[in-house]
Amino acid sequence: MPLSKAKKAEQIDKLSQELKGSTTAIVGTFAKLTVSQDFQLRKAVRGVGGSYRVVKNKLAARAAQGTGVEAALQGLKGVSSVAYTSGDPVALAKALSAWVKDNSEFTFKLGILDGRVLTVAQIGELATMPSKEEIYAKLLFLINSPAQRLATVISATGRDLAVVINQGVEKGKFAAPAASAAVEPVVAAKVAAPAEPATPAEPAAEIVVSKEPGAMEVVAPVATEPAGSAPAEPSAAPVVEAIDEPAVGAITPDEPAAS
Repeated sequence: MPLSKAKKAEQIDKLSQELKGSTTAIVGTFAKLTVSQDFQLRKAVRGVGGSYRVVKNKLAARAAQGTGVEAALQGLKGVSSVAYTSGDPVALAKALSAWVKDNSEFTFKLGILDGRVLTVAQIGELATMPSKEEIYAKLLFLINSPAQRLATVISATGRDLAVVINQGVEKGKFAAPAASAAVEPVVAAKVAAPAEPATPAEPAAEIVVSKEPGAMEVVAPVATEPAGSAPAEPSAAPVVEAIDEPAVGAITPDEPAAS
């Protein structure tokens, strides 16, 4: 039953929206596929993030206009189907190639990758390349490899040092020397510095007034000697004894008062 124009326009618009974001497409053909084979094929494509459609050649050509896979969908003949993705092109090629090995009814026509048309042989070569995940894993390995080698060298140095120390301990190379004979205790003599005697303060002279009128007695100060010192020699200076001087204006009993 032929499709109406509205139905064709709907299919074209839907496929065009799906192809706009695609960067890779692989076009194939088949003679006879069972429902089970078709289901397994679609499942394999979905497993790598792609989509799969059986298309009419003219509708596919119109839907692909202005997209990145336009060149691969122009001028198709016979039965055509297209698997497309915006993800990893290698993963899509691997999935289709693995399925085709077990299902000879399906063959490739051509492919396209980032605007470049691929032949059937080139699709096979694309399937043998490492996927993005494998490339990322190898790149991370190359980046981490120097750091891992450095860590290995550092850990090996510490391990070797520990082995050397352990061997030295086992052979007694690090044992403490035997204690020598008992050392006689030495008593340090404590020498006390002699304290300088404090200079005694000179006592103030005492003035004693004699009981007799007009008599004054001068008493020489007595020097005090510090404790523990030798007795001082007597001073050569004369000691002034009591001096009796008549007081001015005083009347002595022996002299008569002046008339």
